[in-house]
Amino acid sequence: MLKAVIIDSSAIARGLLNTVLLDGGYDVAGQAHTCQAGNVLLIKHNPQIICVARDCIEADEEAMLAMRKDWPKAMIFMVSSEFDQATIQKGHAMGLNGYIVKPFNAGTVLKTIRQTVIATVKRLQAAQAAQDAAPGAAAPGSDEA
Repeated sequence: MLKAVIIDSSAIARGLLNTVLLDGGYDVAGQAHTCQAGNVLLIKHNPQIICVARDCIEADEEAMLAMRKDWPKAMIFMVSSEFDQATIQKGHAMGLNGYIVKPFNAGTVLKTIRQTVIATVKRLQAAQAAQDAAPGAAAPGSDEA
């Protein structure tokens, strides 16, 4: 079961997303109202999924960048009711993996997360296969260096 942390200044949005994730089979390890408070939960729970509201990211971009740096394997989703091209481009530059649209539609939220998980696994497998197939690559356990 994948662990998630939700960071959103709106208690109602946190509660709704919490319900969607729990019903979808995810373990919601914690909720926070700011990125700074969220970072504490990340240290404590080491989640695989982080859902962060756009307003929290905009309020503390440094904390968001620290999340990406400190949890490079975590999938980070921006949660917002509106997305424009500039926001999406900025999100990609910050290392976000996906976007969850408010108001929440349970099926869409779960599908977005599932597709991102699958795409991430495929990308990692392809990178590993390319590394394994690289000419001159040392076999695991060999003494070549």
